[in-house]
Amino acid sequence: MGIFEKCFEFTRAEEAMAMGIYPFFTPIQEVYGNKVKVDGKEMIMVGSNNYLGLIDHPQVQKAAQEAVDRYGVATCGSRFLNGTLDIHVKMEEKLAQFMKKEAALTFSTGFQTNQGILSTLISREDTVITDQMIHASIIDACRLSYGDVYKYKHNDMADLEKQLLSIGNDVGKMIVVDGVFSMEGDLANLPDIVELAKKYNAQIMVDDAHGIGVLGKNGRGTAEHFGVEDEIDLIMGTFSKSFASLGGMVAGNKKVISYIKHFARSLIFSASITPASVATVLATLDIIQKEPERRERLWEITDKMKSGYQSMGYDIGPTETPIIPVYIRNDELAFMLWRLLRENGIFTNPIVYPAVPKGEALIRTSYSATHSDEDLDTVLGLFEKCGKQLGILK
Repeated sequence: MGIFEKCFEFTRAEEAMAMGIYPFFTPIQEVYGNKVKVDGKEMIMVGSNNYLGLIDHPQVQKAAQEAVDRYGVATCGSRFLNGTLDIHVKMEEKLAQFMKKEAALTFSTGFQTNQGILSTLISREDTVITDQMIHASIIDACRLSYGDVYKYKHNDMADLEKQLLSIGNDVGKMIVVDGVFSMEGDLANLPDIVELAKKYNAQIMVDDAHGIGVLGKNGRGTAEHFGVEDEIDLIMGTFSKSFASLGGMVAGNKKVISYIKHFARSLIFSASITPASVATVLATLDIIQKEPERRERLWEITDKMKSGYQSMGYDIGPTETPIIPVYIRNDELAFMLWRLLRENGIFTNPIVYPAVPKGEALIRTSYSATHSDEDLDTVLGLFEKCGKQLGILK
């Protein structure tokens, strides 16, 4: 069978489906606020990255609809040729201003953004140093680059320094790290990373997909949260979280951004972001800046849910964000809890290897500024009930 042999040998998905514990590719029939409909049944969504609750904001929906009316549903071309609209330029200018960087560049997805940045900037003479828990898009981007790649233990600054020491002084070095780690919910130790980067003459890139809109006084993300914005060379973000859209961006020095713009294959050879998605980003960016109370509410919810899970006896790890993992550390038990929660109307995400290390299976929950206290109490109550039913809780 050759190349296809491995495809026919892969049976885990079918086995999980037969057991009724297959959790992936679930068709969602309707979305209204933080409620979804699956198989005709209403469920409370605590598995989305809709942190600010903007996916159905009237101002955002109106902006998207008006963009379709003016530009159509797609550009049918790449940014390099016929796919640049005036609103693409406006979006990049406003993002650069918001992020307090000289320039910004947008890509059609966050995954493509990381691929474009690293495959373009990292040459054979350069080195990338990453946290071992970085996002898959950074891992693949490193593979596409021609440079050497070093990994350090998660948030272990001593190990980071060890890696930096092992690299020659005449080598270009870039430390690439998630601002917020997407499964664990903890933060990169940016202050110490900045100090080590200065000591060993390295640049820093932060993937802040889950931080922008959520962290910092103005919502500019992890670097603002730690007060080190001026020390970060490149900040990458995605539009599929707080911005309630689709796409990605990188902000930094205008000469660096221009170089990426003219050499990143994932930009040049991909169709540009659709008009509705661009208009959505512009509208949500306006709300992020004008309505800080959304972030305040999100942090109230985060504190409530963290204390709720901990008081029951669940292990939620070192999370510092609205991403709250409930550690089960057993794949089968995690899938059983997921299924029981779903049967009771709670939409969550079971996470197993390779998304997390082996033996670290968890239920990933995440919250929105528009979740009601009633819904949150329901979620906590069912986590307790289902956890006791399965013997996870005493």
